[in-house]
Amino acid sequence: MILAAFLFAYRVLWVLLTPLVMVYLWHRGRRDPDYTRHLGERFGSYHNLPQNPIWIHAVSLGELRSAVPLARDLLDAGEVIVFTHFTPAGRREAHKVFAADIAAGRVASVWVPLDMFWVFGRFFKACRPKMGLTMEIEIWPAMVMAARARGIPLYMCNAQYPSKSIARDSKGLRIRQRIMGKFAGAFVKSQLQADRFAGVGVSNIKITGELRFDQPIPPALLQAADELAPILAGRPVVTIASAVESEDATYFAAMKAVLAADPNTLFIYVPRAPERFSEVAGMLRAEGFTTALRSELFNDDLEMAIPAHEWPAGTQVLLGDSMGEMYFYLALSDRAVVGGGFQPLGAHNVIEPLALAKPVVTGPVTFTIEYPFTEAETAGVAKSVANADALAALLAGPDWTTPTDMAAFMAAHSGASLKTCAAIQAELGR
Repeated sequence: MILAAFLFAYRVLWVLLTPLVMVYLWHRGRRDPDYTRHLGERFGSYHNLPQNPIWIHAVSLGELRSAVPLARDLLDAGEVIVFTHFTPAGRREAHKVFAADIAAGRVASVWVPLDMFWVFGRFFKACRPKMGLTMEIEIWPAMVMAARARGIPLYMCNAQYPSKSIARDSKGLRIRQRIMGKFAGAFVKSQLQADRFAGVGVSNIKITGELRFDQPIPPALLQAADELAPILAGRPVVTIASAVESEDATYFAAMKAVLAADPNTLFIYVPRAPERFSEVAGMLRAEGFTTALRSELFNDDLEMAIPAHEWPAGTQVLLGDSMGEMYFYLALSDRAVVGGGFQPLGAHNVIEPLALAKPVVTGPVTFTIEYPFTEAETAGVAKSVANADALAALLAGPDWTTPTDMAAFMAAHSGASLKTCAAIQAELGR
C-alpha cells in the first residue's frame, strides 16, 4: 500500500514538474547544446534501435567508462547493446568508443527517457530489451516498475550501497529500499555490498567485482613511465594525485618532513583542477621546493624534451601540469597519495593506483570511496591517516604492504567484466 500510494503521487508529480525539467534542459543546453538535441528521445521517440538488446543505463561519463569492458565482452558474446544516458558527456564517450559498433548496428547510444511510465513504455516498444542493467546505483521508480510490469529483468550492475545512503534510506517510509526490492537482481562489487543489499530486501545477488578495475590502461602512458624510470632509479617516488586546494598545506608539511628524513625522495604533485596548475607551481617554489614542470620536461607525447643527462639536478617535486596522464604519474611511483581525504567532501578514487599495484594512502574522510577503500584497507594495501605528521611518518617509514598482499587483492577484485558477463549469460539461460 505504501509503495502503491507513492507511485501514484510520483506519476502526478511528474505531470506537474515536466515543464520545469524542460526548463532545466534548456538552461543546460545554453552551455552544452547536446542537452537539447534529439529531444524526442527524452519522451521515448526512437528510430532504428537494435532489437532484443541488453540495455545498459550509464547515466554519465563515469558510469559509461565503467561499463566499457563489460560491453565489449557482451558484444564478443554476440549480444547487441542499447546505452541510455542523461548527460552529454556519457553519450559522447559512447559514440566515440563504440563508433564502429554503432555504424554496424550492434550498439546504439540514446537519451534515457524521462522517468514516466508511458515514456518508458515507448522505449521498451522501440527496442524490446531482453535485460536491463543500471550502472552503480540508479533508483528511478518508473524505470524499475515499468520494466517489472513488462517482464523485462532489470538488474543493478557494478552496484554498491554506501553506509551513508543506507542510513538515509532506512528512515521514514524506506521508499528507495522498497523500490530496490523490485529489481530482478544485482551484480555487486563485494561480499560487504552483497550483505548490505540483502539486508534491505534485494534478492538474486551475484558478487562480480568492480568493473573499473578492468578499464584499459593506455599503454603509451606506461611505456613513457618505463622510459623515464632509469633516470629516477634509486629514488623513492611518491605521487600525490588529485590534490585539492584546501589540502596543499597538509601535503607541503608532510613533504618537508619526508625530505628531511630522506632528501633523495621525489614527489610528483598532480593538482585535481587544471586551473590550479600555475598557482600550485608558484606555491611549491614559494615553499622552497625545487620544482620541475611536466610541461617543460616533456613534449605532448611524453617524450623527454631535454637530454636525459640534463634532468634538473636536485629536483624535489615534479608538478603534473597535464590532464589525462594520471597513469603515467602513478606508474612512476612507489607509493601513492590520493587527494580529497583531508577535506569534508571526501577522498577521490583510489582504483587507479590500486590497478597499478601501488600502495595507496589518503586522509581520514573516506566515505566517498567506501568501496573499495574498506576492502583495500582490510587487505592491507591502503591506509588512511589523520594529519600531515601521520602522513609523513607513513611515507617515510617501511612498506605497509607486500607484493603478495597486492596480488591477492587484485585477484579478488579484478576480472569483474568477465564475471559479470558470465552472470548475465547465466541469468539469460545460456
